[in-house]
Amino acid sequence: MGIEFTAIDFETANGFRGSPCSVGLVKVRDGAVAEEASWLMRPPEGHDFFDRRNIRIHGIEADMVAGAPRFGDLFPEIGAFIGADLLVAHNAAFDMGVIRSALEVSGLPGPAYDYTCSVVHSRRTYSLLSHSLPFAAEAAGVPLQNHHDAVEDARACAGIMLDIVRRSGAADMAGFFALQGMVPSRLEAYIPGVDPLSKATRAALERGTGSEAKAAATGWTGWPSEGENPPPNPLADSSHPLFGHTVVFSGNLAMSRQHAKNFAADLGARPASSVTRATTMLVMGDGFESGDLRNGVLTGKARRVLDLHGRGQRIEVLSEGEFLQMLGGTWQAGVQ
Repeated sequence: MGIEFTAIDFETANGFRGSPCSVGLVKVRDGAVAEEASWLMRPPEGHDFFDRRNIRIHGIEADMVAGAPRFGDLFPEIGAFIGADLLVAHNAAFDMGVIRSALEVSGLPGPAYDYTCSVVHSRRTYSLLSHSLPFAAEAAGVPLQNHHDAVEDARACAGIMLDIVRRSGAADMAGFFALQGMVPSRLEAYIPGVDPLSKATRAALERGTGSEAKAAATGWTGWPSEGENPPPNPLADSSHPLFGHTVVFSGNLAMSRQHAKNFAADLGARPASSVTRATTMLVMGDGFESGDLRNGVLTGKARRVLDLHGRGQRIEVLSEGEFLQMLGGTWQAGVQ
């Protein structure tokens, strides 16, 4: 049978991960792309406001999906395409969270899915300054012309996973996991009215996501001070992509620097105030994209990272969007 899985990528209308407006799916059979599918969609009712911050990322606006079916209407087709496949996604916890939260606010049941994250495998395979999709795709020799187009991103994700599995020498995904000493993660089935709502959905329902006023309530804020560096949470999930990293923040995010540090520490990271030889991750604000590492649009901290990386220190650079995905994809309120 060879290497088989389905790669998936969602784009969302706003900071709530249960607001999908686009999905791309790429099915791999016997180590090659066999089939692709993509849909534009209206997010679930009440969560369908298009935040300018998300529009700036993917270019999808409300009028572009005005005549499209809602997520709940499309999910049977999405589910039929996936079937019983292992799902692969770049920052997979976000995409699995999209499925779960969108089902929850749509009042729909959903099956369980086994999945794995190409970011996790990229970190184990490539020595990169950033494991964002463009950098990992380049390392895998996979073309990526239109980043944040859902099907192009899913296609790139599939190519990255194929390259990583082939480098391992495994003949199939079961053999790959055995060689890595890993097992797939699992998104459990969801039954409305029986299973509890996820934390992200509960927060979205309390806060609301469906209006410009609600979006403004999670608006941009400055970082007036570096703040304290809380210790990492020893009870955090060791499989989370932030766990065990020493994280430094640079520039402005959609939350205070102290809040960013608190979130990182809660997930098992060790926040720090400056880039040193202990640093393993730098989170960049101010609209930074991974391509800026090649364009010279850099802060002093980023230049320090480039210098250390050139000397062999493995430091990963994340954009604001990638960091927020790791927090669950929600634009946090800018509380100082």
